[in-house]
Amino acid sequence: MSLPSIECSYVTDDFLRQLKNGDPNFKSPSPVPVLRFLYELVWSMVHGTLPCQKCKAALDAVEFLDVVSEEELGSYIADIITQMALDLTMSGEVRARLIKLARWVVECSLVPVRFFQERCEEEFLWECEMVKIKAQELKSKEVRVNTRLLYQQTKFNLLREESEGYAKLVTLLCESSGAPNSSSSTIGTIKSLIGHFDLDPNRVFDIVMECFEMQPDNNLFLDLIPIFPKSHASQILGFKFHYYQRMEVQNPVPFGLYQLAALLVKEDLVDLDSIYAHLVPKDEEAFENFNAVSAKRLDEANKIGKINLAATGKDLMDDEKPGDVTIDLYAALDMEFQAVDECISELENSQTLGLLTGFLFVDDWYHANILFERLSPLNPVSYAQICDGLFRHIGKSISPAYNFIRKLHFDNSMNGPKGLEIADSSSSSLVFLPKDFFEQLACAGPYLYRDTLLLQKVCKVLKAYYMSALELVSKGDGTPVPVGSVNIVPRLHLREARSRIEEALGSCLLPSLQLVPANPAIGQEIWEVMSLLPYEARYRLYGEWEKDDERLPMILAARQTAKLDTRRILKRLAKENLKQLGRMVAKLAHANPLTVLRTIVQQIEAYRDMIMPVVDAFKYLTQLEYDVLEYVVIERLAQSGREKLKDDGHNLSDWLQSLASFWGHLYVSFQICAYLTSFLHQFCLTNSYCPLIVSFTYLFCGRYSPFYLCIIY
Repeated sequence: MSLPSIECSYVTDDFLRQLKNGDPNFKSPSPVPVLRFLYELVWSMVHGTLPCQKCKAALDAVEFLDVVSEEELGSYIADIITQMALDLTMSGEVRARLIKLARWVVECSLVPVRFFQERCEEEFLWECEMVKIKAQELKSKEVRVNTRLLYQQTKFNLLREESEGYAKLVTLLCESSGAPNSSSSTIGTIKSLIGHFDLDPNRVFDIVMECFEMQPDNNLFLDLIPIFPKSHASQILGFKFHYYQRMEVQNPVPFGLYQLAALLVKEDLVDLDSIYAHLVPKDEEAFENFNAVSAKRLDEANKIGKINLAATGKDLMDDEKPGDVTIDLYAALDMEFQAVDECISELENSQTLGLLTGFLFVDDWYHANILFERLSPLNPVSYAQICDGLFRHIGKSISPAYNFIRKLHFDNSMNGPKGLEIADSSSSSLVFLPKDFFEQLACAGPYLYRDTLLLQKVCKVLKAYYMSALELVSKGDGTPVPVGSVNIVPRLHLREARSRIEEALGSCLLPSLQLVPANPAIGQEIWEVMSLLPYEARYRLYGEWEKDDERLPMILAARQTAKLDTRRILKRLAKENLKQLGRMVAKLAHANPLTVLRTIVQQIEAYRDMIMPVVDAFKYLTQLEYDVLEYVVIERLAQSGREKLKDDGHNLSDWLQSLASFWGHLYVSFQICAYLTSFLHQFCLTNSYCPLIVSFTYLFCGRYSPFYLCIIY
């Protein structure tokens, strides 16, 4: 059946009449859609309504709705003619006009001939004289070409006949040096070997990568690899990783292979996702196994300090021998070391974690951070090798700032106060830290406890960073300050610095403190950073400190152990052993101040006789622990669900009297927390305890009039 007649909406009779009259100023009154107009125009010329010579005039007389180029216009016309040529029932007269139209559009350069050669059947091309081969011969040639390109396999020398070409290749790669012009000559020689000995290019690529794995510091290979297809690199690397996934292969993946993959990804020679798809175990399987092991360890940590109701009285007496008071500062670390030893085999069998180690080794933090985020449910920093690599990156990130701070401190100590004033007045004393450094701290988390020296350096650098931001605001007038190649707005920079420091304290420094056994120097360094923040920010950090403990078994074990040891010490705290046990309390509080001090305050609320021994024992605490103690007291006062008055409605509850008496004695003994007085005053007012203010302050201060008058005022 031939194509049916169409109703022309744009190539109308009036339009055809105007074209036949040859009016050069004729224009279509409105824009027309390009495809519909071209179809109507070709249909009119094929059916003899319009001569072929009027085609250009018709195109010049209209304006298309869409902007089309000359090549696109020719492609549309070729498609329309090709579709019409498929109609085998077309009459001979119409088909002759179609062939004439196809020849004409090619001769007038309206449609390139290659468009028809790509799309038309062989018979139509032969009729239009666009090919010099007959239709049947052209079909046979097409079949032969497709067979040779798509189905015929090229035979290469696969090490079965002669190995001279591969031997020369290996010798060339092993003897190549990094001298100038060596890469171009080596590339030419490799191509000559492939052509002369008919070597398999994929096998050659594999040998190049094998030699690169053995010589990772030779930059010559970075010039050789781009001559091979980029997609083949990921396939060859994947094949190497798949070899070590076989059941019969007992050897772990060599670290050189991880380093090779990381270098190729870093140099953008391989896509990360393309190589990641070949690694095992898969993320879902690894997450499931890790969650099972982590849940078991969390159960063990939760059992610390739990009372066994099935134990007999003799067993309890054996556990609590009189006078035998010891504390275990390393219980959580022993648990962690045991877990690390158990995870050594897991790290060897996990190719994803091995690739992360490779990124850290080649100093590619961008892709390492991507894997840290992707593998965060596995807690990758808990593995010692990954942790060491991350610490090396942190040390490298802060090295310029720390060296500058150390030099400035040395100059100040040599020049005295005068030198300090000069350094403070110099704009060169500003300290800036890269964004990568804070990302690395977030990845490190509480595991920064493993390197206490690096932990102290981080604290010093953060302090200098924040103080330089404060200095920038105090010296400027709010206008942007040029620093290097960028302009910095001082107040925005200060806000960003404070936000980053708070995040570093909450995610890394404070959790790491819980795992450093009895090291007051670390606590003092952290306090040097904390003291720069207002008390609202510090108290918010304290409140969020223990929220993430449930995820990490070692931190939970440290907290449970500290709570258990604190209760055991408080049972035996007396005047006779005050010095010894007071120091034990301080050792526990140095690492876990929030847990230890909260436990002590809870015991004081229940047992008022413990106030004086505890106050005397608190002389060994540090400034950070005193600040945490203030937060704990406020937290206990603000805790809901407890009555402030006894049942008679007039007298204060015992817990409130004990807490007030404890704080009054503590204030008189150590003169701490001057601003807490006004806070407690406001606390009583906002919580509708106006009738209790006088009684509370008297109990709080006792007979010590300065403190009492301060609150009353």
